[in-house]
Amino acid sequence: MKCNLKTLSFHELELILAEMGEKTYHARQISRWVYQRGVADFAAMTDISQSLRRKLDEGYYISELPLVEVRTGEDGCSKYVFRLPEGLDIESVLIPDQGRLTLCISTQLGCRQGCRFCLTSRMGFIRNLLAHEICDQVLQVRKRLPEEKRNLNIVLMGMGEPLDNYQQTISAIRLMTSPLGLNISPRHITLSTAGLVEELYRLRQEKLGINLAVSINAPFEDLRSWLMPVNRRYSLESLLKALRDFPLPARQRFTIEYILIGGVNDSPEAARQLCRLLRGIPCKINLIPYNPNPFLNFRECTEKSLEQFQQILIQHHLTATVRRSRGRDIGAACGQLGYVRYRMRQAELAHSATKSA
Repeated sequence: MKCNLKTLSFHELELILAEMGEKTYHARQISRWVYQRGVADFAAMTDISQSLRRKLDEGYYISELPLVEVRTGEDGCSKYVFRLPEGLDIESVLIPDQGRLTLCISTQLGCRQGCRFCLTSRMGFIRNLLAHEICDQVLQVRKRLPEEKRNLNIVLMGMGEPLDNYQQTISAIRLMTSPLGLNISPRHITLSTAGLVEELYRLRQEKLGINLAVSINAPFEDLRSWLMPVNRRYSLESLLKALRDFPLPARQRFTIEYILIGGVNDSPEAARQLCRLLRGIPCKINLIPYNPNPFLNFRECTEKSLEQFQQILIQHHLTATVRRSRGRDIGAACGQLGYVRYRMRQAELAHSATKSA
């Protein structure tokens, strides 16, 4: 049975070439073909000898996530739907930004964090994505863009909690930033987490140089525990301590994400408490109005409460901007990914199984 070349590390690829009696420098050529040119056929690697291409083709293949659908919304956002080997789908979102496109990618199929306001969490946890499946979302989108638009910002904010899939996420980031991989600058990559404190302490040892975003969403322990069950494991107090202990590079700040839900966490009292919590932490705050949907019993905050909340933060000398979610009309906005498609796909697979029985 052939082995997927994308599951190999660069060092493993060098060892395999040496075992074949080939020069190890070919590993650099192969990696650039796969990760920078998006090639999935050894025959296309024209600067490698035909004999080596035949050897590689005899024992290996280069996987690609099949793209099954692209939907573009009224605001220019595009949702890419990719099919995994087991027949279920993951979603990525391409967001037009100021001069540079941003791609929001997934790290898990489903999510086990159970956030009450997030549709993805209703899927439950199905499995972790492998490092090459995480990176392949970038590869597949990038190869379909004009060359002048391929320098993307990457945000790990799609389906799943990146730090709950720790090793595969770290491996994917290293592949993205490697000059022999996707060759993306770490300053153009942002990892978003619900606040897994133990993993944050592990992350500080990795020295990845990427940006870090943290979802707070409630400034009171009991309210956050209700909205985000992760708070029952890792309290706000422990999370904020982890941020204070995190060694940020000079002039870099955390992004604090706060989803404003009408009548739940959008009060002036909540804003003032958030100011107290964030005192002394280098950060900027993204205020995100909740995206209502027919499956969850929450409502969007009013413009008045949003503006009042923002002004309180600004008055306390915090940088607070409103981030309007994009792609609502195509189910691509914050907290909307995966669930509707998952239910549809489950029904399709069940129907196929019934027909073949």
